[in-house]
Amino acid sequence: MSDVLRTVLPVSESTESERADREEPAAETDDESGAKAGSGGPLFLLARLLFGGVLAFMGLNHFLNPESMIGYAESKGVPNASLAVPFSGGMLVFGGLGIALWRLPTLAAGAVATFFVGVTPKMHDFWNYEGEEKQDQQIQFMKNLGLLGGALAFLVRAGRE
Repeated sequence: MSDVLRTVLPVSESTESERADREEPAAETDDESGAKAGSGGPLFLLARLLFGGVLAFMGLNHFLNPESMIGYAESKGVPNASLAVPFSGGMLVFGGLGIALWRLPTLAAGAVATFFVGVTPKMHDFWNYEGEEKQDQQIQFMKNLGLLGGALAFLVRAGRE
């Protein structure tokens, strides 16, 4: 704090010290891995590659097996399934590659989050089933919720950069 402000607004040294402890390090400082803090280091790279790679693979399945995917979407009452399936596959491929490569990360993570918010309750409506099918749909629903959480975490991280 400058001397002028200290005279006008007296602040104890402990308060300034506590405030400095709460502040995040600047992006240009090195983290413990030796990488620039903005890059996230090797662990963040691994997280991006794993998360993004799985999403891109999921999206590719929309294009490699379109008849099956469209049939399943139609059975769930998805309107224009023949358009929705490749579009949603594109969202996953774009989002997965964007997160993995950390290119347009806000848009990429936003696309993934939007995909999971829209698709999860429609495609994995476990509350409408009984027995083993209910359990299978609930597992898929919960998996998607976890992936949505990851997408939101990447979205927050991208917004801070």
